[in-house]
Amino acid sequence: MAQVLEFKLPDLGEGLTEAEIVRWLVAVGDVVAIDQPVVEVETAKAMVEVPCPYGGVVTARFGEEGTELPVGAPLLTVAVGAPAEAGAPAAAPAASPAAAPSSGAADAAVSSEYSGNVLVGYGTAGPAARRRRIRPQSPAVAHPTPNATAGPAGPVPVISPLVRKLARDRGLDLREVRGSGPDGLILRADVERVIAAREEPVAPVVTAAAPGPAAVAPLGERIPLRGLRGVVADKLSRSRTEIPDATCWVDADATELMAARAAMNAAGGPKISLLALLARICVHALGRFPELNSTVDTAAREIVRLPSVHLGFAAQTPRGLVVPVVRDAGTRTAESLTEEFARLTESARQGALTPADLTGGTFTLNNYGVFGVDGSTPIINHPEAAMLGVGRIIPKPWVHQGELAVRQVVQLSLTFDHRVCDGGTAGGFLRYVADCVERPAVLLRTV
Repeated sequence: MAQVLEFKLPDLGEGLTEAEIVRWLVAVGDVVAIDQPVVEVETAKAMVEVPCPYGGVVTARFGEEGTELPVGAPLLTVAVGAPAEAGAPAAAPAASPAAAPSSGAADAAVSSEYSGNVLVGYGTAGPAARRRRIRPQSPAVAHPTPNATAGPAGPVPVISPLVRKLARDRGLDLREVRGSGPDGLILRADVERVIAAREEPVAPVVTAAAPGPAAVAPLGERIPLRGLRGVVADKLSRSRTEIPDATCWVDADATELMAARAAMNAAGGPKISLLALLARICVHALGRFPELNSTVDTAAREIVRLPSVHLGFAAQTPRGLVVPVVRDAGTRTAESLTEEFARLTESARQGALTPADLTGGTFTLNNYGVFGVDGSTPIINHPEAAMLGVGRIIPKPWVHQGELAVRQVVQLSLTFDHRVCDGGTAGGFLRYVADCVERPAVLLRTV
């Protein structure tokens, strides 16, 4: 007799607590093998295919594509020991309301732009399933159909003549309106909500004659803050809430740095990226000012200075902004940094970054000049202590050797955690970076 086993969403590591179902890879009734990928999910870190640790016949799936599930929630059930040739589930339990039937059209509509990593060997033991979050639909955005009779039978509960006139002028049958007042009383806000849903959005009018809800949610497209976008929002909010940040900036003449890079690339061998040279400068600057390569342990009220530089860099992808991390950047050459930046950038664009690629950074380099802007006040990548921003490098009038000349000028900005250092340290770091940009030979003294 077949034994029905439940497979739960496994712990995907790196502190991830939930994942969104992107695409089911099996349908109810399919025969699966041990460690066969059964669903593709998107976490805040990457797109992954989740393998099932059981072999048998799929009897139920839990969650439709687009559903967000917490770690430990049921994914599917498998009848182990069911005859494979039957092609159908044996004695399946009653289907959960969340179980989703197979939909080939939905599968075909899912983008395959991002390739996932297969996670093999996950068991079912893990954290207890947490209560699933329920997102109730606000009554302010309900869309009743014109033929629905949402109101109660009998006399329509309307007191205000202004409400009746508004409905009559808009050709609205008040029997189509569900009242939000006491005992189903129809308020002006209820009428305006239905009109907005049926016709053009109209701004709510608040009058003393028709008191309604304290606020009416604006109509328009609603984009859930979940997945990568949700994690970015939470992290940036936490940074601004916890970190007392400050920003300083300076303009620098990058003409010599650009000439040095051109000479290095003209000499043959692997090409060196500008980002790699800026990374080398950052690493050496952090060696002189280690306060900025640290984090704050708020529970212990301690500043923790970190021994190695794991350099994060901002990368824009179709999924949004991510910050891949170059491990042990202080031990890498310019060529090695160039290769690693290229590898991580390509993986980010394909959505193939692993959680390890996106965590553990100690300092972030943000080259927003690629967007054609000169300056910015970056938000620190929590729990780091600083971020260096680099604007575009463009020809500008500049006093060089006592004469006005056209030089390649860049604006550098440093946002730092004021708990780990004062302005003197931050200014010293930024000034050293600017000196290296203006005179790359300065860097030779520290190599």
